[in-house]
Order: sequence, then structure tokens, then C-alpha cells
Amino acid sequence: MLDFQKCTAQDLKAAAAIERKRRIEEERKPRIFNPRIRRIGIDKEYLDRQVEEKKRLQDLQREQECRLDEALLRSSQLAIVQEKRLDEERRKLNKELNTFRQTHQKPEFRRDFDLYDPELLKKSKPPGEDGVDPGLASAQKFEGEDENLVARLREQREQMQSWIMQQVQERRLAEREKRDTEQAYQEALLSRDRRALALEHMELECRRRLSEATARFNRALAEEKAERKRCRALQDNEAARAEIYNHVTGDFLTEPKDQAESVHGPKKLLVTRYKGMTSEQLKVIRDEQARQMEEIQRMRAEENEKNEEWNRLMNGNARAAESYQRELDRRRAELNRQIAEENLRLAEQQRSQQDYLNRHVYKNKPGPEFYAQFNKSTR
Repeated sequence: MLDFQKCTAQDLKAAAAIERKRRIEEERKPRIFNPRIRRIGIDKEYLDRQVEEKKRLQDLQREQECRLDEALLRSSQLAIVQEKRLDEERRKLNKELNTFRQTHQKPEFRRDFDLYDPELLKKSKPPGEDGVDPGLASAQKFEGEDENLVARLREQREQMQSWIMQQVQERRLAEREKRDTEQAYQEALLSRDRRALALEHMELECRRRLSEATARFNRALAEEKAERKRCRALQDNEAARAEIYNHVTGDFLTEPKDQAESVHGPKKLLVTRYKGMTSEQLKVIRDEQARQMEEIQRMRAEENEKNEEWNRLMNGNARAAESYQRELDRRRAELNRQIAEENLRLAEQQRSQQDYLNRHVYKNKPGPEFYAQFNKSTR
């Protein structure tokens, strides 16, 4: 141990530095030698904070859900209270409606209540009070008796006869009206047909007269057109004869030399009267055209010679490039063959070297004590 009474300030400082390094090393060992932290390569403290943050968020979410559930429960309770209130109001309305019906809408207030009154027999008078003799029987009246059967049957027969007569009269009247209607309809159809025949006859007569008038008008137009055509032909013949005479006697066919000369000078010509060049002028133009054609043929021959020379040069270059490409292919094949032979030689050399290492150099395999000396420090 150190004797602090004999140590100097530098020794104390060095001892403090060594102790601090040892403490840092001890704190670092759990982080380095812990498989979870060392293999995963993450910050556990940060993950713990994330877990705490997630728990806090879950607590907040759970608290919010609780508040929402409480609000939903209060809303449900309010809805139940409102439903009960509506049911109570509906019950009161129904009760008031039934009270009104029982007070102001009783069956005996109806107009036809006497038809289904259950106490009708109790309210009816005895047979003796309405003027009818009930007879000497002990009972006054029996259910199902018909005291006015004869009169009722007579009235029914009379009513039936009147109905039958009324129906017969109505049927006869309906048949008479039907016959009248059919007769009026037939007369209307006949009148319409007669009117249609008359209109058709009038239309045919109008068409015939119109066709005759049109034919007469067309004949007059044709005669007038033929007369105008004959007059126009005569005029055209006179005009043609005059035009032929004018052309024959005019300067266009006689072609005088002085008709194309202009007053502005001998070299100026009148385009409207110019009749073409002379034979000397035409000869000069033809000679110039022949010279130009010879010049064009000479230029084409020179161009063909240049094209042939260029084609020979291009063919020579193509043959040289093809021979150069064949030489490059041959050299590339030779180089590939040499590379393959060198690779085989290197592979054989590497295989023999690996065999030598496996047999002579690495023949002693390390045991557990060899690996136990590692991983003792964080450095």
C-alpha cells in the first residue's frame, strides 16, 4: 500500500488518475460484457426512456378513454331521462285524448247510433201502444213476426214493376239514341265522302287546266328561245367573219418587223407585239446550251472519278480495319490463354501452400485455455 505521508503531490495525482481509470473500467465492463447491449448495439437507457414515455402515453390514452366513457355514460343517462320525459308527455296526451273521446265523442252522440243500439228493444214501445192489436195470445209480440207481410209484398211487387218499366224505358231510350247517333255518323261519313269526291274532281280539273296552260307557256318559251338562238347564231357568224378578216389583214399574222419596236430605243421591245427571236438569236442560244451541257457532263465525269477514288479508299480502310480486328482478336485469345495457365499455376501453388500450412504449421489446434486468456479487459 502507498504511504500517503511520504507521497508527493504528483504521486497523489497519479494515484487518483489510476483510481479514476480503474473505476471507469469497472463501470464500462457491465456495458461491454453484457450480451444484450453488446450484440444488439443499442442504448438501453434511451430504450428505457422510450418504454416510460410509451407507458405514460398509454396512461394518458387510458385516462382520455375513461373521460370519454364517463361523457358517454352521462349522455346515455340524459337520453334516458329525455326518453322518460317524452313517454310521460305522450302518456298525458293519450290520457287527455281518451278523456275527450269519453266526454265529447260518446256512441249515443252519433247519428246512426239507433241502428246498433244494444238497448233498442228496451227502448221500443209495446205492440199495443203503436195502434196494432196484439191478439188474444198471452204474449204481446214474438221475434221474427212480420205483421205487414201482405202490404209489404204488394208494395215490393209494385216497386219491382215500376223498376222494370223504368229500365225498359231507359233501354229503349238508349237504343233510340244509339240508332240516331249511328245514323248521324253514317250521314256524316257519306257527306264527307261526297265532299272528298267533289274536291278530288275539282283538283283534277284544276290540274288539267294548269297542265294545258303550262304546255302553252312552254311552247311559247321554246319558240321564243329558238328565235333568239337563230338571231344569236346569225350575229355570231357575222362576228366570226369580221374577226377572221381582221386577223388575216392584221399585223398578228403578217408579222411586220417594225411592229415590236418601241419608241424608247432599238433595244426596247413591245411585249404584246413581240413574235419571237430571229434564227441568229436562236443559234446563239442553242450553242450556249450545248456548251453548258458539255460542261455539266465533264463535271459529272470528274465527280464520278472522285466517288470511285473515295470508294477505293474506303474499301482499303475497311480491309485494314478488318485485318487489325483479327489481329486484336488473336492477341486477346492468346492473352486469355496465358492468364488461364497462370491462374492454374497459382491455384496449384496456393493449394500446395495450404496443404503445407495444414500439415506442418497449423497442426496444433488451440484448446479452451488458449481462448480463456481473451476478453478479460474492455480495452
